[in-house]
Amino acid sequence: MIRKILLSCGVLSSVLYVLLNITVPLYWPAYSPVKQTVSELSAIGAPTRWLWNWLCAPYTFLVIAFAWGVWLSAGKNRLLRVASLLLLAYGALGLIWPFAPMHQRHVLAAGGATLSDAIHITLGAVTEVLFLSALGLAAAALGKYFCWYSIVTFTILLLFGTLTFIDAPLIAEDLPTPLIGVWERINIGVFLIWIVALAVKLLRTRIIMKSN
Repeated sequence: MIRKILLSCGVLSSVLYVLLNITVPLYWPAYSPVKQTVSELSAIGAPTRWLWNWLCAPYTFLVIAFAWGVWLSAGKNRLLRVASLLLLAYGALGLIWPFAPMHQRHVLAAGGATLSDAIHITLGAVTEVLFLSALGLAAAALGKYFCWYSIVTFTILLLFGTLTFIDAPLIAEDLPTPLIGVWERINIGVFLIWIVALAVKLLRTRIIMKSN
């Protein structure tokens, strides 16, 4: 029962993150989910900074709980156990994000970037590596169909992650980024759906007793 509750936290975390992306921008009328990134909601000086940080705290703890559920489900499967640790590290990074915000675009363009911006970028890169690594290990651990689904997920992440990466330098120059919010949110959406799929897969599977 504890394992199932913890795995259900993965589903709840994805639902919560979607709701946050819908509601928080409403408190910043000038913000454009199409043209701006999610990180800009918590940027220094943004009217939604503290609201986003406070409401994201439950998401962080839900992901950590979910990672524990994946560990309990892994049994003797080494690949899935490592994947659970990577997901745990991903969730734990949520405790650091509020202390490393980016600056708003006009500040960056005026040369106002600080160490906080550098750490923010580093956290983003580490988060991506952790998630993609966890995805690959879980794909290898959970059979053919989940593996193929994960490969499709990885392909989409690679495509829209590249598009986001291409537009990202324009933020620091305060130049137009017409679709960066779309590219990033597709990436996030695919990631959230994969978390739900992993949770559902493990909820329908007994503890894995074979090693891999």
